[in-house]
Amino acid sequence: MKEYNPYFEANKKLWNQRTLVHKESSFYNREGFVKGEQALTPIELGELTNVAGKKMLHLQCHFGMDSLDWARRDVRVTGVDLSDEAIKEARQLNEELGMEARFICCNVYDLKEHLDDQFDIVFSSYGTIGWLPDLDRWAELIAYYLKPGGLFYFAEFHPVVWMFDDEFTHIKYAYENRELIIVENQGTYTDRDAAIVGKEYSWNHSISEVLNALIRAGLKLEWCNEHLYSPYPCFKNMTETGKGKWEIRGMEGKLPMVYSLGAVKQ
Repeated sequence: MKEYNPYFEANKKLWNQRTLVHKESSFYNREGFVKGEQALTPIELGELTNVAGKKMLHLQCHFGMDSLDWARRDVRVTGVDLSDEAIKEARQLNEELGMEARFICCNVYDLKEHLDDQFDIVFSSYGTIGWLPDLDRWAELIAYYLKPGGLFYFAEFHPVVWMFDDEFTHIKYAYENRELIIVENQGTYTDRDAAIVGKEYSWNHSISEVLNALIRAGLKLEWCNEHLYSPYPCFKNMTETGKGKWEIRGMEGKLPMVYSLGAVKQ
């Protein structure tokens, strides 16, 4: 993966900047979370049940709020993220809450150099695989860390969403992974005016690419759902169509926003 290192380093630098803004934002509501409010959304809470006492590996965990929400639900969690600042904040939050989650700072592709363990659940959600160029290596890693019979749970923004320009006025990118996407960033989704500037590098992945990567890695698909809303107002031109349900204005009820799946290691 050495050829991708410049892209990973640029993205890491950008996410370090974003973390400093995100942890203070009303979007993430760190203060409310510390007081006991939940961070997880009804999508994953409705689909990933009976988790108490299980061991979970959370890939690309950002600064740990979802990881620690699972920990509050009696899950033994290990979170992984590329960003130094995110893992630093996750560890501080873990200590502040008196939890016992583990957090590892590394590129997901390098995780075997940092972690030797197996888990009942591998979890990943919202805005994760777009930063990864090779899904076969990603899926192999998931299979490696799952116990036999273990579950991979995945909730992600629908690849159709990533085809649009930022304003959702026209199709700009291919549905499948056929190009490196380079974007000049200004601000972040929690604060469009934040003093964050830099290029980001990402890749679009079709649902079939995701499913086939998991199947090739030895996982059996149990279910796959598509959702016509996002639980987060993280894109431009969004409107709230129900409590905690956000859609693109003018495309309400027409555009898939999120998909989720469960796959079991054979």
